[in-house]
Amino acid sequence: MDEVDVLVIGGGAAGLSGALTLGRARRSVLVVDAGEPRNAPAAHMHGFLGHDGLPPADLLARGRAEVEGYGVRLHRGRVTAAVPEGNGFLATLDGGTEVRARRVLVATGLVDELPEVDGLRARWGRDVVHCPYCHGWEVRDRRIVLLGSMHQALLWRNWTAALTWVTPTTPEADDRAKLAALGITVIEGAPAEVLVEADAVTGIRLASGRVLEAKVIATGAPMRPRLDGLDGLGLVAEEGPFPGSSFLPTGDRGQTVVPGVRAAGNVTDLSAQVVVAAAEGQMAAAMLNMELIEEDTTRAMHRPPTGRDYWEDRYAGTERVWSGRPNRVLETEAATLTPGTAADIGAGEGGDAVWLATRGWDVTAVDIAQGALDKVAALAAEQGVAVRTERADVGEWDDGRRYDLVTSHFLHPEPGIRDDLFRRMAAAVAPGGTLLIVGHHPHDRHLRDGLGALEDWFVTAEQVAALLDPDEWQIEVAESRPRTEEHAGRQHEVADAVLRARRRG
Repeated sequence: MDEVDVLVIGGGAAGLSGALTLGRARRSVLVVDAGEPRNAPAAHMHGFLGHDGLPPADLLARGRAEVEGYGVRLHRGRVTAAVPEGNGFLATLDGGTEVRARRVLVATGLVDELPEVDGLRARWGRDVVHCPYCHGWEVRDRRIVLLGSMHQALLWRNWTAALTWVTPTTPEADDRAKLAALGITVIEGAPAEVLVEADAVTGIRLASGRVLEAKVIATGAPMRPRLDGLDGLGLVAEEGPFPGSSFLPTGDRGQTVVPGVRAAGNVTDLSAQVVVAAAEGQMAAAMLNMELIEEDTTRAMHRPPTGRDYWEDRYAGTERVWSGRPNRVLETEAATLTPGTAADIGAGEGGDAVWLATRGWDVTAVDIAQGALDKVAALAAEQGVAVRTERADVGEWDDGRRYDLVTSHFLHPEPGIRDDLFRRMAAAVAPGGTLLIVGHHPHDRHLRDGLGALEDWFVTAEQVAALLDPDEWQIEVAESRPRTEEHAGRQHEVADAVLRARRRG
């Protein structure tokens, strides 16, 4: 079993840049790369300061030599499976080798889904191009036929006046006016064949039989992220801004919805620029290194920010740690529920439990710290309501009762027990009852990087929903809900992961 600090999946500009940063940070790193760079057909790379005109293969060769100089290991092959395991990840490589990693950087890039036009793929990266910033200077002032969108027509016009746009639909009147003003020829039809003579594009034949002269074909091919073999990580692509395209969404500096997994480069960014990919790889790697530093520091102190002693200290004294007000999501989601029995798991000082009690609920507040429960009782007395308190480690909690509402907000479980804890909570819901779980969304991880936050404190609603048997549960709400919070004296836009589900009666 191979063990590394960081597994980098993808050895292009983003992956190698990230590996370089991590290697220089004295981390053990394995880069797994299939050797299929997206820009392999291109003779030269452009727009990268200091490397303009460099063949793409030369950039990668230099990068591989550099990272190996810092002890980074390279593996030519693929990751066939990857899953979270304990506090890290277990990946299987082609050939069966297993790798255990504390963190993962996904830098697998994009796949271009080229139009099914005879002869087009054979010229891809030569005189069939997609990006004016990558190829525009080299094909400037040539006769270009575009198979793409209105946006791309306006963009390509900057590099040539001899531009023809082939489109299957009739442009709107406003668009036709813009195209006419710029002298862009518009042909309605479908492309059928790229024409080539003497190893050069000469034109394109339409399905109607009409031939259009061209020296260059520009295509706005849809793009999708390479995520083959990574299904087990729980990464989900989203529809992109370009028709038919998708990408892997990330938060600050490559944070994905999976704690411990960051992504960088074209897999997250459809602008598909090499220099941008390299920069994103560096930033994501720096954040992964900071996560590892925090984890190493916590281990060295032998006291993670969790456990009974930690929370007893947190709630010691007479001053409140929190505001005493209920969480806004609880106010919204429980407002229409018929009061019955409720369990507030990880109740803290009781803002939620007491709010429920004032609205007629028979509430049990569960927390690991007696100091917290003492403050629950005090707040309940102030509000003139009764709240039952139960001191228990929520990771082991099961009082044998079934409740009409089981709720928790921003639980901070010990590593490795989160999913089991959510299953315990679900099991405590009575038929017809409601499960309401609100957590920190993984995209907000960066706001708490300096607070000793553990990975299991971050979750998506979809990850919680996946723990529930669809035959037993109806998912009523599963979403990322934005709000504004104050942190370190500044206001930040954050997102709460909100899961509300009803157990079928």
